[in-house]
Order: sequence, then structure tokens, then C-alpha cells
Amino acid sequence: MSLRTLAAADLVYILEDNVTGFGYNITVTDPAGTVKPLIGFSNDISELIDPDTGQVVSGRLASVALVISSLTAAGLGLPVGISDSAEKPWLIGFDDINGNAFVFKVTKSNPDRSLGLVTCILGVYK
Repeated sequence: MSLRTLAAADLVYILEDNVTGFGYNITVTDPAGTVKPLIGFSNDISELIDPDTGQVVSGRLASVALVISSLTAAGLGLPVGISDSAEKPWLIGFDDINGNAFVFKVTKSNPDRSLGLVTCILGVYK
């Protein structure tokens, strides 16, 4: 087994193991309205670095990391950011550690096809 294949298998174990790994329940909704439950890594923090000044500022940065083959197996494509507000966005839902539910829209998608991972940067969705 190549090192890349081993790394991809480890990634699935780390991201989708919701017992001893980082796996967390995440709901993905594509623009057509197809809703699928997946397991991945979610992040929602409020301290950011201002790229212009390098200073710590208050803000909100939410993201998820999902295994591409799991999205495909669920019948979904790769989530992408849709900037046209007239079109329906990709939606990502997950609870925080206290059980509060949040729904975000995908604003940016960063696929890593070497390992089979897509990281989605999220924005608040109302």
C-alpha cells in the first residue's frame, strides 16, 4: 500500500470515526434540496487574524472537512460557494458542542484530491 493510499485511509478513520475520532454529525443540502447526513469535522470559532494588520479580531469562522468519497456515496457532488444570491446555496448544518443547531451556507470550497478531502468555508445563513 502506498503512503498516499495509507494517508487517505487514515483520513477517513480520523474524520468519520464519531466514537474515538473527530467525527461529528453534519447535514449537507445541495442546491436542488437533497439532504444527506454525513460524518465529518466541524469548526466554529470567533477569534480571527486580520490579514491586513495581523491583529487578533473578533469574528466568526466556521468550516467543515468532509471525505469526498462519502459525498459521492451519498449521491452528492462537491459543495461549492455560490455567490449569486438568486441561486440556492449549498447548506451545511451541525450542532455545536452544547447541542445548539446552526445552518451555514458554503462560501468557499477547497478540495484536496490527493487525500480525498474537501474543506468548506462557511458563512451564516438566514
